[in-house]
Amino acid sequence: MKHHPLALMIALAILQGGCSYKDAMPQAKNNASESYPTSIKEDAIVSAEADMLVSNQAAMPQVAELKKEKLVRSQEVRVASKMAMGAAVMSPPVVYGMMDSHAAPREERDKFEHFKDNPIKQVVADPVSTFSLDVDTGSYALVRQFIQQGRLPAADAVRTEELINYFSYPYPKANSEHPFAVETELSTAPWQPEHYLLRIGVQAQQSHISAMPPANLVFLVDVSGSMDDPNKLPLVISSLQMLTQQLRPQDKVSLVVYAGRTEVVLEPTSGAQKADILAALGRLQAGGSTAGTSALALAYKMARKGYIKEGINRILLATDGDFNVGVTDTNQIKEMVKRERETGVTLSTLGFGQGNFNDAMMEQIADVGNGNYSYIDSLNEARKVLVDELSSTFNTVAKDVKVQIEFNPDQVSEYRLIGYENRQLNREDFNNDKVDAGDVGAGKSVTAIYEITPKTAAPTVDALRYQTQKDQASTKPISKELAFLKIRYKKPNADKSILWTQPLMMPKTITAFNSASESQRFSTAVAGFGQLLRQSTNMGQLSYGQVAQMAQQAKGMDNTGAKAEFIQLVKNAQALAGQVQAE
Repeated sequence: MKHHPLALMIALAILQGGCSYKDAMPQAKNNASESYPTSIKEDAIVSAEADMLVSNQAAMPQVAELKKEKLVRSQEVRVASKMAMGAAVMSPPVVYGMMDSHAAPREERDKFEHFKDNPIKQVVADPVSTFSLDVDTGSYALVRQFIQQGRLPAADAVRTEELINYFSYPYPKANSEHPFAVETELSTAPWQPEHYLLRIGVQAQQSHISAMPPANLVFLVDVSGSMDDPNKLPLVISSLQMLTQQLRPQDKVSLVVYAGRTEVVLEPTSGAQKADILAALGRLQAGGSTAGTSALALAYKMARKGYIKEGINRILLATDGDFNVGVTDTNQIKEMVKRERETGVTLSTLGFGQGNFNDAMMEQIADVGNGNYSYIDSLNEARKVLVDELSSTFNTVAKDVKVQIEFNPDQVSEYRLIGYENRQLNREDFNNDKVDAGDVGAGKSVTAIYEITPKTAAPTVDALRYQTQKDQASTKPISKELAFLKIRYKKPNADKSILWTQPLMMPKTITAFNSASESQRFSTAVAGFGQLLRQSTNMGQLSYGQVAQMAQQAKGMDNTGAKAEFIQLVKNAQALAGQVQAE
């Protein structure tokens, strides 16, 4: 057989290129050395095919020429591909913790509700702040997962109040008159010493699990195809099996699943029959699309079937929130949850997984459902929410809890509430018992922090020209009150609210931040962390390194290790933001 000179030259060039490529990669002895000989064999086969086509040129000159040209182009593409692969293998590894903080972020497919930080408000124009308490903690677990994966979270994934309230603080115990106690503290702000920080801490009364009302729980589990990941359905099953072990004989559990269709896997079953509940959970498998709204209707049907008067009637929705079949509009789902809430059935959400996680919907429907939103990123988090804090997760001691504070313009010129952006209420909503607000579970501590600009400090916002003249003309005596605090709440089974009030006096001396209580300093460190992650413009020169130092010095008792974990998160965020060398 005659060999065409061009074909021989091509084959020789390929073999030489392969040898030189192989010689240049002595360190790649595992995967690269195993796949490389196969590629050379493929090249030899293609060369032989080219020779055979050349030998047949007399019979089919045009066709042979076209095929030969096509094979040559194929060879060139293959060689270029291998050279690119070799360059990738020999490239130095990327050190993610040292990347430029301004590098393009990874495409975010999870869904978060966009919101802006609370603005600085002038007391002379807007002296009253009203908001609903928030006991959710989902944002903290989400932030933790982002950072542990080596990337900073999206700003809208960070709800600062949920970071603060992830931790418990040693607030005073509640007395018999109200189901909660209130603690306040005033100190200077670490990022702006001329400003003050006012912390309001609410501690709900404790209640042992044995004293909880009987519970009628409906496990509503998403088993669609999107849940087919190790950190989704398998973690859901383990989490709910852990909760099942805490059930008492007087408790009931139903199990509803949904994917392309909905199904009742378990009718209301006594907590004494743990083996049946555990077995039903263990049989769950993922597959199909997600039809969440029809499943919600079925779950409410099961809740009504097992309804316990004056008990806890709660749906526990476990999903990644990827509703892609049927009614998918969050507002329509919220309307359904709101209607059913009036029947005495509440709803909590447990979020799982990433990639298509709908955080916005999970938080909103839990709020409307008078339940809790938690994000479960590990079995440890499942134990915290469903075992260690079981009573505060399910046993409500005060519902529709609203906070209203009026600042005294004689003492305060400006204020801003840190966090609670999506919990803001109108001033008139405070006295309106028909306006829904957050519920607080037994033993739960809830914290809110205001940054205050006193009259003695330079204001951030210019004063109004004509309002200032009006104030200067006033001859009323200066009040020694800093603010007037009001909290309104309802008992779990009541419709009429109860009012709690307390004037907050201006101390003669403001406590320096470094001399403040551990609760003041640690909660402030967490607040600062949330604001830095949100890239707030109100934090002065505060850095992650300073936040970590504040938290370390205020850690105190840390039986669960949660505070130590937080400090490590801050340090990891510091590295990811490229601030390590700057400290």
